Amino acid sequence: MPLLGQAVIVDNHPGAGGNIGTTLGVHSAPDGYTLTIVHQGTMAFNPHLYSKLAFDPLTDFAPITDLGVNPLLLAVAPTVPATSVAELVKLAKAKPGELNFGSPGVGTPPHMASELFKRAAGIDVVHVPYNGGGPAMAALIAGVITFSIEGTATQVPQALAGRVRPLAITGPKRLALLPDVPTMAEAGYPNAEYLAWTGIAAPAKTPKRIIERIYGEISKVLASDEAREWFGAAGADPRADPPDVFAAMIRADYAKWGKIIREAGIRIDQ
Repeated sequence: MPLLGQAVIVDNHPGAGGNIGTTLGVHSAPDGYTLTIVHQGTMAFNPHLYSKLAFDPLTDFAPITDLGVNPLLLAVAPTVPATSVAELVKLAKAKPGELNFGSPGVGTPPHMASELFKRAAGIDVVHVPYNGGGPAMAALIAGVITFSIEGTATQVPQALAGRVRPLAITGPKRLALLPDVPTMAEAGYPNAEYLAWTGIAAPAKTPKRIIERIYGEISKVLASDEAREWFGAAGADPRADPPDVFAAMIRADYAKWGKIIREAGIRIDQ
């Protein structure tokens, strides 16, 4: 990170929906030299999906800033007789419990976005979790599942190729690549709007002056044309909310998704 005069080493620790790497990050020294990439899963979903975590997202971290947000795309299999969200909802209500949706796994953003849509539309559809986005996408193309709400980087190329039929974007604005596809709000389901986010945080006892210094440098980078181009290629928008705004967003998402997950009875472990 040249702006801070320090080299950056990326130390990946995947597994358990991000819980392994997040646990390591939260227990690191609060000196500003070890930061953790956090996201909606680790900060808002997992505390309600797992019976026991080694960290509390609301008290064990000092949020620095969100880095980017990205919408997902609702698409149906080409064999499904629905060309709009309204038609899909009508079909689902005519066949309660018979239609299904796929995701890369329980507790992933596509799963949670689909649960939000299911709740907003008042439909009874069955979740089919797959081991990753590739198998889920293959199942949608083959017509094994009815619909999926997946990341734009995954779903848009298939829509442009005609392998799936796009119905709505979950973000607040339409995609340039699919200008004729409405947002969920335009389709009549504003409560199904969903944006996945990623951010960066430090251990809770990190001094405020360090948090502010890191935030200042990150915000400069995210305001650059290069950052906007990089995020845009992935269908995302760069964000750099101040630490207090980012912290408030985490608390709001934690409460929102806790309610949804409890009412839906979703668990990863018991």
